[in-house]
Amino acid sequence: MARFTRRARIGAGIALATTAVLALTSCASATDAPASSSEGVDAAAATSVEDFGTFADLEAAAKEEGSLNVIALPRDWANYGEILDLFTEKYPEITINEASPDVSSAEEIQAAETNKGLDTAPDVFDLGLTVALQNTDTFAPYKVQTWDEIPDELKEPTGLFVGDYGGYMSIGYDSSKFDAPSELADLLSADYKGAVAINGDPTQAGAAFAAVGLATVQSDGTLDDFQPGIDFFSDMQKAGNLLKVDVTTATIASGETPVVFDWDYLNASHTADNEDWKVVVLDGTGYAGYYNQAINVDAPNPAAARLWQEFLYSDEVQNLWLKGGARPVRMEAMTEAGTIDADLAAALPEAPEETVVPTEEQSTNAGTLLGEKWAAAVQ
Repeated sequence: MARFTRRARIGAGIALATTAVLALTSCASATDAPASSSEGVDAAAATSVEDFGTFADLEAAAKEEGSLNVIALPRDWANYGEILDLFTEKYPEITINEASPDVSSAEEIQAAETNKGLDTAPDVFDLGLTVALQNTDTFAPYKVQTWDEIPDELKEPTGLFVGDYGGYMSIGYDSSKFDAPSELADLLSADYKGAVAINGDPTQAGAAFAAVGLATVQSDGTLDDFQPGIDFFSDMQKAGNLLKVDVTTATIASGETPVVFDWDYLNASHTADNEDWKVVVLDGTGYAGYYNQAINVDAPNPAAARLWQEFLYSDEVQNLWLKGGARPVRMEAMTEAGTIDADLAAALPEAPEETVVPTEEQSTNAGTLLGEKWAAAVQ
């Protein structure tokens, strides 16, 4: 039981490292979206279930809308496939429209802007922290019923965006072709020629951004300056080891991307397609992060968007994140309440003793630096 408790507290440790991140975000924007309920409730203005009356009233309003538009939710990402299917099973009256599963966090926001006013606009977002911080005027505030069980450090105070699931930046590799890297510098050796990929563009994608963050702190740098991480990947490019291929389940299954920087829960999922695929979280300083949920302020289905949030933060779905190898944001509260899946929690990989997460200022500064220097560093 002691081992389980230690691992269960890892999620809280990530949360406590982010104390300053959410304190200064902006207030919510107003919206002119129409009311969606026949009972006269303005779903687009609702900030909690109480604004609908009861949870059953929220469900009724969402069923009346009949649709939910999601974007950037790959089915093999943190168990999203099972989560989406469960929502459909639970609410067959609501059709989930899954758009562009492989786009970046930044492209989610672009899609909302492009489709503003159309019934094809995304209702909800799943975003890395940097993009969330940059786009608070795009979100509608909402506090789910389990709001009090979400650490303050992982939620914007008015509910504009809220952490949901997270993990540690890791290196996945095909063990039939490569030895496990024991330190970051190993990946610069000729043994990894043309083999190392990151999941996306760090100026747009949260996982790729975190890969540079990990390289920074593993290179004796700090999150105040991502330059050491940029320099590391520049050296990798010069060595001919950086593989500029967008990572997917297919590229890993085919062997096209045999070594990958990605979140530990995403890397771990690839063992289903490649039995030789293994995952390592490097010793030393670890880099952790959470993905955030948010509601589009111009959501065409505002009640369904809010029902989706309630669904994601329920005990059932928080355990489904855990089944996908991610650490759910309510993990500590659920552990104390006895509602966590103890076997799944005990199966999580060991985490670094020291973990860092960038603050709002560090994320903003790193994003600016990457925008200025990344392309030239890896060209």
